[in-house]
Amino acid sequence: MTQTIWLTTNIKSFDSLNESLETDVTIVGGGITGILSAYLLSKNGIRVVLLERGRLLHGTTGHTTAKVTAQHGLIYNELLEHFGLENTQKYYKSQVEAIQFIKEITEQYQIACQFDQQDAILYTNSDQNYKKLEDEAKAYQQLNISADLVKEIPFEIPHKVALSMYQQAQFHPTEFLKVIIDKIVENGGKIYENTTAVDIDYQNKVTLRTARDHNVLSDNIIVATQFPFYEGQAFYSTRMYPSRSYVLSLTSNQEYPGGMYLDVDQPKRSIRYVKHKNETVWLLGGESHKTGQYQKENTNPYRDLQSFGSQYLDVKDWYYQWSTQDYITLDKIPYIGSLNKRHPNVYVATGFRKWGMTNSVVAAHLLTDLIMNRDNPYKDLYQPQRFHADPDVKKFISFNSNVTKEFVTGKLGLNNEPDQLDPETAIKKKHNGQIIGIYKDEHNQVHSVDTTCTHLGCECNWNQAEKSWDCPCHGSRFSYDGTIIEGPATKHLKKIDLEN
Repeated sequence: MTQTIWLTTNIKSFDSLNESLETDVTIVGGGITGILSAYLLSKNGIRVVLLERGRLLHGTTGHTTAKVTAQHGLIYNELLEHFGLENTQKYYKSQVEAIQFIKEITEQYQIACQFDQQDAILYTNSDQNYKKLEDEAKAYQQLNISADLVKEIPFEIPHKVALSMYQQAQFHPTEFLKVIIDKIVENGGKIYENTTAVDIDYQNKVTLRTARDHNVLSDNIIVATQFPFYEGQAFYSTRMYPSRSYVLSLTSNQEYPGGMYLDVDQPKRSIRYVKHKNETVWLLGGESHKTGQYQKENTNPYRDLQSFGSQYLDVKDWYYQWSTQDYITLDKIPYIGSLNKRHPNVYVATGFRKWGMTNSVVAAHLLTDLIMNRDNPYKDLYQPQRFHADPDVKKFISFNSNVTKEFVTGKLGLNNEPDQLDPETAIKKKHNGQIIGIYKDEHNQVHSVDTTCTHLGCECNWNQAEKSWDCPCHGSRFSYDGTIIEGPATKHLKKIDLEN
């Protein structure tokens, strides 16, 4: 069943914005970052308006694996090499404080969100990555992180060594955030769903324009839309790339041994558990790839995950499956702060590199401090305007070469098969001199769209596993009928009438 386990719970709904408003802070994006920012600001007496394009929590937050950890893959040795000890310590400390915040809020409001302390474990079956795990363990020692290299993990998965970071956590994100949403409303915050932000204007105050021409005037705007819907010549499109990953949920004939696991080899595998309807459900994630860029035809990440699970996890039953998307910055540290120097009162939080549960907390606190003119020790570390010569320049050139390649080759990459499609498949064709995408649904109805992304004009590619048109440049995704699913685009793909 293609549904995320986190969205099987009831989440309060809100009306769409149907009038123009004035407030202190406008927040665009109803995921964990936007919600926590609205909570912290409203708790401090700041008037907030929170706008969400669809439903609250139905984006990346509702499709996470919800690990609450400072162990973000193989990162600390790399950060030490490129940023030095002081900055790396700040990164780690900010993540630890984020875990503690979630723990404290859970206890304060007695939230039944399965907050549970677990060890986080990286493992490898590769000699090359064995050395990397050893180097990572040495970095942990420099940072005084409580951890151990161990030879065994409690699965039959092939492995040579593992690195365990102690006393990390996991939780049920939507159960946690449902309570926070109630607190925002109690604090006087206003929330609107199904309201699309399309532009920002600058006058005496900042004007947020929506697709239905209702404006919100405020002193500050927070753009918490995963990828900034508004870039304001800050060129985030050139400084991040989108990556997708996939999750299957299952029950096993084995008892879950505890811990949260991540394979550092390729393809990566993530394992944790959650209690769901009185059962212990395992979450198996992985199969990451750049959005819209598929290494093989007819790729099916769910099938590959299922094969892995059947081989190693003694599967009893399969349940929900879902996918998620996040953005990765050039130096792997999120961008949190002012959009750019020209627009200091427009703030962004993006590039969480799939570790959004803690980074969202870091962002909410940092943005609240910036708006309230309070000191924050992490301001310089996360500021979006940073640009480091190493390793950024090579990555900048490599990434933008990749974007250019996708822009050009996507326009040329046609499938010249005949129009006789099998149900639930798609092709690209030339029609009246333009490239279009044609999809036939399970009822043999044909859906035709212009596959040019409405964000910056790259050519979308077909994602057979999720029946979507995905932009390989900046991560906008559209349903087979052209409807926006996610990403920076604010307009649907144009529908094409094949009769004309």
